Amino acid sequence: MSERAVPFHCPYCGDEDLRPSEEGQGAWECAACNRAFRLTFLGLLARGVRQDTTGGDEI
Repeated sequence: MSERAVPFHCPYCGDEDLRPSEEGQGAWECAACNRAFRLTFLGLLARGVRQDTTGGDEI
């Protein structure tokens, strides 16, 4: 994952006022809800992405 990849919104409150944290790579701070969080890329799934071909939502 690139160091330039940034989150678009806070995962807790949804606000966009985010700043990089001094805690290290992947750490971010939200000024709106005063929370800190870390994002990491875990890897690709071996099975890939499954597409739904049923054409509708199940009830």
